[in-house]
Amino acid sequence: MYLTHSFMSDEKKQSSQQPLILIVEDHDDSLLLLSYALELLGCKFICQNDSYNTLLVAKEYQPDLILLDILLPSLNGLEVLQYLKQEPRTRHIPVVAVTALSGREQQERILSAGFNDYISKPYMLEDLEVIICRLLNIKLEHSSVFNVCQQS
Repeated sequence: MYLTHSFMSDEKKQSSQQPLILIVEDHDDSLLLLSYALELLGCKFICQNDSYNTLLVAKEYQPDLILLDILLPSLNGLEVLQYLKQEPRTRHIPVVAVTALSGREQQERILSAGFNDYISKPYMLEDLEVIICRLLNIKLEHSSVFNVCQQS
């Protein structure tokens, strides 16, 4: 049995103009990296580590975008995507596969399953930003990732 936890960034409570992104990831390190990246990009986010509750969370919060790991215990990302696309309240939400699977064949299989885009771990923050901006048709207001890294 997997313990379920989800949390929402504080920004959700403060502003409704930032995009809301649902992160579905079962590895704490990857979840932390994605949440940090989204914080840098000025996004609100909900973190979910249990694939079974993803549909419920997506229906309740109606995120602007979902970042979905493929290699999840219980339901894998491809199965979760099928449920999301069958549900009227979530079928319109763009879903990006975030995965350690690489290679042309894997990427084609994932995209043909219905994902809107694909990003392979490890990824560059700039690549994640490009995908988010393109799918949401927005320009994110944030401090440059390069500036943050250089200040450290």
